[in-house]
Amino acid sequence: MSVLCLSLCRRRGFWSPLTRSLQIHSQSSRYLEKSTFQNRFRKNSFCTQTPIRDRKVLSAISHGVPPGYVQGPCRLHFHTSSHNRALPAPLIWMVLKPLQKIAAIILGRSIRKWWVALPDNRRQLLREWAWHRRWQLAAVTGATMVIIVLLLLTHLDDTPVTGRTRLLVFSKENYTELAEVTSEAYMQEFEQLLIPEKDPRHQVVERVVQHLAQRNKDIPGMSDVTWTVHVVQSPEINAFVLPNGKVFMFTGMLEAVADVHQLTIVLGHEMAHALLGHSAEQASLSHILDLLSILFLTAIWAVCPRDSLALLGQWAQGKLTELIFNRPYSRKLEAEADQVGLQLAAKACADVRSGPVFWQQMEIRDQLRGEPTFPEWLSTHPSHRNRVSQLERLIPQALELRESCVCPALPATDPRAIFSKSVRALLETSKAPKGEVGQKVAIMSLHQKPAGLSVAPNNPNMLEVEASKMVNVTVE
Repeated sequence: MSVLCLSLCRRRGFWSPLTRSLQIHSQSSRYLEKSTFQNRFRKNSFCTQTPIRDRKVLSAISHGVPPGYVQGPCRLHFHTSSHNRALPAPLIWMVLKPLQKIAAIILGRSIRKWWVALPDNRRQLLREWAWHRRWQLAAVTGATMVIIVLLLLTHLDDTPVTGRTRLLVFSKENYTELAEVTSEAYMQEFEQLLIPEKDPRHQVVERVVQHLAQRNKDIPGMSDVTWTVHVVQSPEINAFVLPNGKVFMFTGMLEAVADVHQLTIVLGHEMAHALLGHSAEQASLSHILDLLSILFLTAIWAVCPRDSLALLGQWAQGKLTELIFNRPYSRKLEAEADQVGLQLAAKACADVRSGPVFWQQMEIRDQLRGEPTFPEWLSTHPSHRNRVSQLERLIPQALELRESCVCPALPATDPRAIFSKSVRALLETSKAPKGEVGQKVAIMSLHQKPAGLSVAPNNPNMLEVEASKMVNVTVE
């Protein structure tokens, strides 16, 4: 019967209109889907659709237009929402760091309470269970340590200049993103203290920074950074460079340097920190130590019978970690920055012999001002004397590098010898007056321009002149 019906429909022409109707319906559905997709991404524009009432409806439908409408000209404007920048990984770690310690304390304390609440027979059973499975537990522990070591080996990296192998859990790119957030915070903090760009002090720092970047553009990463200078009006003797190239120089540091050569060495040291990625390296070490300390912290709170003893053990663990790992590693990075910074200054044609002189000045300044001195192993920076000794060892190599860069000849007078004479004269002068008056005289004498130095420390215009001379001579 069904075969008969189909044959009759085909013979009388009933099948063709039905097929055509199904095709039109399919095309209309595809049009509606396409129109819905277009309308979803359309902004401030619309497709004109005008009604028609003639006999060409089927023709329009056959071209994919719904009945009663003809599609007019249409322009699609795709609108995408603004990208939300993800938080840098180091910033997330900084937020989670205290939470990890709190979780370790709660876990250790819970384990201790659970163990104390157990009956003696249950404790004995657990001890016997652990003893009988000691080799399995040791194997699991060893396998876990091997996996951790393999994971750490995949994060090894070499420094750009010195080629030293180091561990980088956070990449320099991650810390560049964090530096953007940090620089915004510093800009808000120093908003009222930033001196204008037309100030001679800002101009001399800007000139020296750009000169260092230009003369060392062959170093990987130097040309990739946009070096921006900000001079802060503050008596603090400090300067630092963020990983994204933001240079912050305090006016106290400008008053501490004796000439433009010392300023170049100081800026070279700070720029070396950014080039070598010391911030990411130190944070990587701190992150690994924090993960390990969580295990020890949990064990301390689980083993110590009282909370007071656990707090004492936690304090001792933090101090030992700081003295054994963090501070020695920080001193190592500072020494490396001194070495690379001296190379940067040598290629910029600065008088590298002024490097030890600067740290000798800082040592005498601290002594005359009565600032307390601590052993080096308690500090994050090398002592002034050790820095002087290290720079003295590096100066012959830096002088050879300077000569290979086709720099002008240095003056015959060595600034180290000149400074030694000035110090002897200062000591002889300070012997005559006694007590507090003698100390004031010594401090005033230290702030005066030593004989033979080319620039007075409190004259920014002279610093600018000397910086211009150094730049012009090296360019020629």
